[in-house]
Amino acid sequence: MRNRPLVVQNIFVPTVTDDETQLKDIWIADGKIVEIGSAEELGPIPESAKTIDASGLAVVPSFINAHTHSHFAFGRGYGDLWTLELHLNSGGGLNYGATLDDMKLMAQLNAADMIRYGCTAAYDMVVQTPFTSIDGMRAVAAGYEKVGIKAVVAATVTDKTFWQAIPNLIESLDAEEAQWVSSLAQADSAQHLKQLRKTLTDWDHGNNNITLGLAPSIPLLSSDELLDGVAQLAHEFNVPIQTHLAESKIQALMAERRWGCSIVEHLSNIGFLTKKTSVAHAIWVDDEDIAILANTGVSVAHNPASNMRLGNGVAPIEAMLKAGVNVGIGTDACSCADQQNMFDAMRLASYSSRIQGPNPSYWLPSQQVFQMATQGSAKVLGLSNTGKIEKGQVADLVFLDLKDLAYLPLNNFWNQLVFSDSGSSVQHVMVNGEFIYKDRKYTQFDYDELYGQVKAAAERIKTQAKGRRKRFKNLESAVSLFCVGLAESTYPIDRYLSRV
Repeated sequence: MRNRPLVVQNIFVPTVTDDETQLKDIWIADGKIVEIGSAEELGPIPESAKTIDASGLAVVPSFINAHTHSHFAFGRGYGDLWTLELHLNSGGGLNYGATLDDMKLMAQLNAADMIRYGCTAAYDMVVQTPFTSIDGMRAVAAGYEKVGIKAVVAATVTDKTFWQAIPNLIESLDAEEAQWVSSLAQADSAQHLKQLRKTLTDWDHGNNNITLGLAPSIPLLSSDELLDGVAQLAHEFNVPIQTHLAESKIQALMAERRWGCSIVEHLSNIGFLTKKTSVAHAIWVDDEDIAILANTGVSVAHNPASNMRLGNGVAPIEAMLKAGVNVGIGTDACSCADQQNMFDAMRLASYSSRIQGPNPSYWLPSQQVFQMATQGSAKVLGLSNTGKIEKGQVADLVFLDLKDLAYLPLNNFWNQLVFSDSGSSVQHVMVNGEFIYKDRKYTQFDYDELYGQVKAAAERIKTQAKGRRKRFKNLESAVSLFCVGLAESTYPIDRYLSRV
């Protein structure tokens, strides 16, 4: 029976100090934690309550993915030696011909990948071409709902193509390629804004776990008219915004050429940055940029896996935290970070802080990284009453098997959670007090059915997109040559590790 009171008994609840902790009981009702303590402290268990003996398990708040893209869920392993620019070049071929049912499947697959690693919510920047539709957003929402996780489904738009955004790139291609690329025009800002307004107005999804957001994909791929229009819609409909910010050196260089200032400074000048705004990556930012982000209340979604996978450099996360910027952790898409594993994302977040210098006081410790992946990411999504195991908090929980080799022997729970556990310890996952992953099995859907559907859909898309993918593949050499040469230009800051 749904919403039946539940008492989880004999569960290990780690403390902040990681002192020896007595086993506790957790009373859950109406999707929230009612009480935590010893059996004596909880008092008599309601007769209607179900009890579970959780001996040998630990419980932590569930992880929250601050940045992902479900529309690339079929793109796992598609590219190898890809820079961000090569990924953008090929992106138009990955989902060519995808249907609404495919969009639902992609979201379901993305959610299934997250759940097995203890993640119960995500900020999903979804691209639908030629522009956003209410049916597309409903399809994505249905995919997440099928698995049982929470999501901000953000309609992602741009009115410039990647090739248009980089001056002289099209001119560097041969005549036939240049003509074809030039034909790949985006919808204009007026069309996008009209469709976004309609989508926001018509949104009637009954599940409060799934909400809408807006996402001008990359500022350099957007006109100021689009950025301003999206900001106004976000304010009018009270929805959050997320965008990719200063992800690569080329983006930073192009911002200086286009606006005469950094991307952050330009977005601040046009009033785009608010407390409802979050930015993904934020690698090529300086101290002044960070101060602007802090002063405007903008949150950052840190994606260490894709930052390294695409060769974009190391984000100055410690400086952001020191300045008071809220930072969450994301996985990014399967096409550029390979899996939706928040354990990997946490570990890489800590490791990447340690390769920037020898002083441990600037490194990200395990507990801080865990808080970024829970409380920090919750703030990115606008979620309240989650990210902690406390009375009154929403019961979004992950149950970990302490018999897993990652905790044998158990010396320091937080260190081993972040540095040793690959996610193999995840035994159960709970959302709003209901198990959506129990004994390492999905409870809301049939995985074998999903497997068959995804396999068939991915093969169909691969076949129908074969010619288009080949055309983008043929562009890679010219795009790489041009962009690598451009990236050799000097810039006031450097986010790469120097080659010896």
